[in-house]
Parts: sequence; C-alpha cells; structure tokens
Amino acid sequence: MTSSRLGASGRGTRSVMRSKALGRAPARAHSRTFARPRVCALVCALVCALVCALVCTSVLGANADRAASPLAAPTPLALPAPATRGTVSVEQALATRRSTRAYAARALTLAQLSQLLWAAQGITVPAQGLRTAPSAGALYPLEVYVAVHEVSGLPAGVYRYLPHTHALHVVVAHSVRARLAQDALAQAAAARAPATLVLAAVPARTRSKYGERAGRYVALEAGHAAQNVLLQATALGLGAVVIGAFDDARVRRTLALRSDEEPLCLLPVGPVGGG
Repeated sequence: MTSSRLGASGRGTRSVMRSKALGRAPARAHSRTFARPRVCALVCALVCALVCALVCTSVLGANADRAASPLAAPTPLALPAPATRGTVSVEQALATRRSTRAYAARALTLAQLSQLLWAAQGITVPAQGLRTAPSAGALYPLEVYVAVHEVSGLPAGVYRYLPHTHALHVVVAHSVRARLAQDALAQAAAARAPATLVLAAVPARTRSKYGERAGRYVALEAGHAAQNVLLQATALGLGAVVIGAFDDARVRRTLALRSDEEPLCLLPVGPVGGG
C-alpha cells in the first residue's frame, strides 16, 4: 500500500515535472518568436547607420579634398601683356574723349580688353604693388570685374581681374549682358556693349586705416580708375561711358560679387558705331 502510494506519488511527481517542463517549453519558444524580429530590426538599424556614416565620411572627405585641391578652382586665364607706349598722347585722349553709348556690332580683341583692365588697376611697380590709379594709403579697395559678351578668344561670362598676375578668374560661365542691362535700368549702352567693366570695392580695406573718411577715399579712387579706362578706350579708338544708375542688389547677384564687395560703377565699352 505504501509502496503503491509512493510509486503513484513518484509517477505523479514526474508527471507534474513533465507537465511543468512542457508548460515552460512553449513559453520559451513564444519568447524567442517575438525576440527574433526585434534582434533582426536592431541589427538592420546598426548596419544602416554604419553604411550611412561611411558614405557621409566618404562624401565629406571628397568635398574637402576638392576644396583643398588647386584643381578645384578654374585656372586663371593669362592676358596679353599690356603696352606702356602708344601712338595717342595724353593730350589727344583728353581732347577727344566723349561718353559713347552706341557701339558697332563687332567684338573687342583680347589685347584691347587686356589694355583696358590694366589701365583700371594694372600693376606699374611690381616690387611695391603700386597700380595705375592712386589709392589712399596704397590699400587698393577696388576690385575690377568684366562682363564679357563678345571678346575674340574669350568665352562669354563674368571675370574678376587679378592685377598681380594680369589674369582673369572665371566667376560666371555665360553671358549676363541682357540681365546686367536690366539691372542698369535698361540703359542701351549696357545692352549693346561687347563688354562692360565693373568697378567694385571692399570699403573695409580703406576703413581699417581711415575710419569714417573711407567712403570718400574709395569714391575718389573709383573716379581715378574710371577716367583711366575712358582715356585708354579713347586711345584705342573705342567708345565707353560711365553708368552709375543701377540696382545694387541685382548687380551683386548678376555678377556673383563677394559679400564684402559693393558695385560702384559700370563701364560699357566697344567699337564706336551703331545708332
């Protein structure tokens, strides 16, 4: 009787243990069923994050390399050497200079453009960096741009003049003549000229030394440079005119001027003719 009970009790205990074991097994399986998707999602998220990080690092590194590389910026375009002797005297140029707003439908030559840019801000004493126009304190706040529409041997676009190397740096790679003319209140001279020189300034260069009088000195310097261009154009048999009426903000955008530069005047120039 006792033995029978013990046997029954043992079998019962084993049965209960098996039942508990069987009862727990489905629970563990159920837990694993829900855990696997979570683990997979976590792994996928980590992999995606790693891939994104690698891609971003690669792109940023490539951009940094391009920015640091000298090949990232267009190579400056060398201009023909300027002439320092001519056949027209200063007196003749002064006597015959006129504001010219009508131009023949012909291109400027690259040599003519080179001479005009040199007259505006060319270097005359390389050892000291002195230029063709006087500057208060030799601080040279002026920057010269040229909007090229038709110059032989030079693609249309906007260029910044580099006085120290007598070269051009490409700023905009297409003609902006029509847009610049609209910026200048639709003046015909700007709409017809094969090229327009633009005098801009960085007033901070002069202000650093002369304070509140900087504005006066910068304006004087722009006048000196503009007259140089007008007299040089006359000596070359070209016509030119000074334009001061324009929308500053629009000209900045059209020429892609730098944030510290202010446009001061436009100088359309071309072969004399037209109506």
